[in-house]
Amino acid sequence: MRQHRMVTMLTAIALMSLSVACSSNPTPVTEAKPVRPGVDATNAFYYYADVEAAWGFYTKILGLQTVADYGFAKILRVAPTSYLTLVDAKRGMHSAAEPKTATLALVTDEVEGWYEYLTDAGVPMRAEFQPATGRPHVGFVAIDPEGYFLEFERFEPHEENEHLLPALEQLRPLYPNPSADSSRPPELGVRATILWLYYRDTTAANRFYTEILGAGPIVDQGWAWAHQASPSGFIGIVDGERGLHQATDEKGVTVSLFVDDVDAWFEYIKGAAGFELRSDEIGDESGHVRVFVGYDPEGYFLEWDTFLDVEGNEELLRQLRRE
Repeated sequence: MRQHRMVTMLTAIALMSLSVACSSNPTPVTEAKPVRPGVDATNAFYYYADVEAAWGFYTKILGLQTVADYGFAKILRVAPTSYLTLVDAKRGMHSAAEPKTATLALVTDEVEGWYEYLTDAGVPMRAEFQPATGRPHVGFVAIDPEGYFLEFERFEPHEENEHLLPALEQLRPLYPNPSADSSRPPELGVRATILWLYYRDTTAANRFYTEILGAGPIVDQGWAWAHQASPSGFIGIVDGERGLHQATDEKGVTVSLFVDDVDAWFEYIKGAAGFELRSDEIGDESGHVRVFVGYDPEGYFLEWDTFLDVEGNEELLRQLRRE
């Protein structure tokens, strides 16, 4: 009898344990977030009614090297990992008449030298250069042949720049090629670029670029922020009520990231909050580049480009691979 009670009790305990095990919620399995792919360089697409005249300005006056020339589009190197692409507006994604709601800042140690050179060359200025001591940055704004703003800027020792300056000091400025057909003095360098963009909701824009680039802004001016996308390429978020431009619905610029794995980026970014794909698949541009395009939270076109190992891309690929 005692043995029978013992068996019954053990059976009950076993059944209770089984019941608890079956009724408890299993540990949820969390899906691992894809690893953020890398960025080789930043780029901006600017759109021109006369792309040949713009090309002459950027190569002969600014002394930028052409690293790929597709005829309707010409890719220029501005800083170590920063590029600018000039596009014939008749074949581009934007028209030359759209608001040029962007400012490309060329970060340089030689602001004064650049101002003297460009004014002597007859390049129009938005305002006279008036340097002042104690400010976090000094600079001036020049205007290119079709109205895009070019800011030449130096960041000074200041608490606003405590994270930016160490990053800039790691970069070797890019100087003009001595063999280039340009009047740019050889001592005028460009250390980095910031592509300043203009927003109505800067909180949402900063959140978006923090998410896709993997880090918060490296510069916080209270109304303007800069995010590092590549070693020398930064994307700037500006309050459209306080910047050089107001926020606009149409924007005559495309923000671009040069990457070595466009497929990985396509999978990574397509579910990001605030991002909308322009096309549901990766495309091919003239057999030279695999590309996809989307829109950021306020409609800036955002493009990812992987360049193919084909004729016409040799110099660009050499630079991107640091050969």
